[in-house]
Amino acid sequence: MSATQVPGPGANVAARRKEHGLSQVALARRAGVSVSLLSKIEVGDRALTQGVGAAIARAMNLTLDELLGSAPEANLSELNYVIRRFDIPGEPPERPERLQGEVDGLNQLRWNTELSKVLQRLPGVLARVTNHAHLTRQPKAWTLVADVYGIVYWLAARHRWMHLAELATMKQRVASERADPIAAIVAARDDAGTFLNSGDFSGGLAVIDRAIAQAESTLTGRDRAYGLGILHLRGLTLAGRLRDKQTTDRHIAAAWRAAGEFSEDIAEHGIHFGPENTATHVISTASDMDQHRRALDTAEDLIREGLTLPATRVAPLYLNLGRSQLALGDQDSTLGSLETAWEVAPEMAAVHPTSLELTRVLVSKHKRSNERLSRIARRAGLAV
Repeated sequence: MSATQVPGPGANVAARRKEHGLSQVALARRAGVSVSLLSKIEVGDRALTQGVGAAIARAMNLTLDELLGSAPEANLSELNYVIRRFDIPGEPPERPERLQGEVDGLNQLRWNTELSKVLQRLPGVLARVTNHAHLTRQPKAWTLVADVYGIVYWLAARHRWMHLAELATMKQRVASERADPIAAIVAARDDAGTFLNSGDFSGGLAVIDRAIAQAESTLTGRDRAYGLGILHLRGLTLAGRLRDKQTTDRHIAAAWRAAGEFSEDIAEHGIHFGPENTATHVISTASDMDQHRRALDTAEDLIREGLTLPATRVAPLYLNLGRSQLALGDQDSTLGSLETAWEVAPEMAAVHPTSLELTRVLVSKHKRSNERLSRIARRAGLAV
């Protein structure tokens, strides 16, 4: 896969189509979309959605991440070295009592979407927690290792470095076999995320269904509600991308039931769950299924009540708002939502495919100079 960032995923469709020697008519027929829609996506009159993107990718024997393009790859040699030595014990940390605090600090950077700082600190923290787990062989220590690999997956998924994301979830699963039961459920949720990122939505749902059965049989109390909740959130996203209303509604209902166990959102194992995060996922899936008015109404209620979620959840919320606003023809509100996402999480907005795609389409549609849009386009690396 190329490590070249593209200025909006839709802009890459025409390039990949021409590489495969396909006309718009041929690709549209293979993908099951109209020629008109494909043409509008390529020229920037319509935003490429993940669901349509997956269909177009499959028509060219590509994964979704290959079609979208990845962010330029950073120097990952140190992180790869630590991952490679997963089963080779090294020097144990001098202050093991500080490990939980180090992981908590990494997660705080994650929630603030400080991607570069996360990458900078990851190798050292990962090495220390892994060496400590080898020394103590305690499930709690291996749970910490699995949690850090969850952070590796998150960082890789944000940049669409899918080889690293899949390697991280593989190591996460191995660590979870030696850890507390909840670690296996979190690992399954992240594993399903690699299917989501690649566009294999039905495969991801199979992973989720298996993990739900495991959670129901192995977890109790708070862990059970939390574990089932994060699985159903992943499930509703996958089903929404498939536009499978029945399965989507089933996961939404189950997610709300699990969220009802919590008076407010909690953060465990690096992942937030509760009423607010459930609402953000419902909004995103409503956009995926072209229920744009529902998405905007749900978001209005959520924002009015006051958001307590971190930047890693707030920025995607506004990007999904932008998707629905753009679909309804409200370009000014789309730009406002895009600006908020950049303000809240600039490093995420710089690499997020929805951010890049909204910017590309707005630039294409704006016939007059707009300094606000031009400022964002320059930050995204898009010529105006």
